[in-house]
Amino acid sequence: MTPIDILYCGTLAPLGPRAVASGIAKRPMPGPWTITRTGIVGDAQGDTQHHGGLEKAIHHYPHDHYAAWRLENPDVPAFHRAPAFGENISTAGLTEDDVCVGDIYRLGGVRLQISQGRQPCWRLGAHSGWPELPKRVRATARTGWYYRVIEAGEVVPGSPCRLDHRPRPEWTVGRLMRAMLAREIDRDELGLIAEIPELSEGWRQTCRKRLAAGKVEDWGARLDGPA
Repeated sequence: MTPIDILYCGTLAPLGPRAVASGIAKRPMPGPWTITRTGIVGDAQGDTQHHGGLEKAIHHYPHDHYAAWRLENPDVPAFHRAPAFGENISTAGLTEDDVCVGDIYRLGGVRLQISQGRQPCWRLGAHSGWPELPKRVRATARTGWYYRVIEAGEVVPGSPCRLDHRPRPEWTVGRLMRAMLAREIDRDELGLIAEIPELSEGWRQTCRKRLAAGKVEDWGARLDGPA
């Protein structure tokens, strides 16, 4: 992977018509960077129940997708530069079909492991100014992915992000997300996903719940936001 020259961080600011506190509006943060088990020092999340934490410490979004988003809706200024999706890391040449659940990467003095994909929510629409964006992210599975931090440390600009270990080569993030974002359940896929030990426990539980219920949970509030 190309060297990481920029990391993006956000402070809390009001978002949407109800002025919900959110850290999605991120800006370049000068290095060096200190990364702890819960993410980059200086990065904030407004809803810590659904964002951030040990399993979603750092969000990586492929810059490769920006061209497709501009073609789909060229009137959205946010699609002309990162970090339109609230990402901490933006790179070219690496998409969901190139990385796998459980991949361990070395970035400077830090070791990161892919823990899950990103579930789109209404904050993407409010931040970009295009309310349909969360639904389009779900439909396209252009989501990016999250890392857990398995070894905290320091990162200096120009550090390469190198793959150290790939325990689940059959489970690309793209395959995972196509199953998790589908409107109908695939019992075989969900059964396999629920047994991936490197996947976040929250997503494994979601698979079990879907299998027990025989259907996908209601995404209305997630995608449309607070009434």
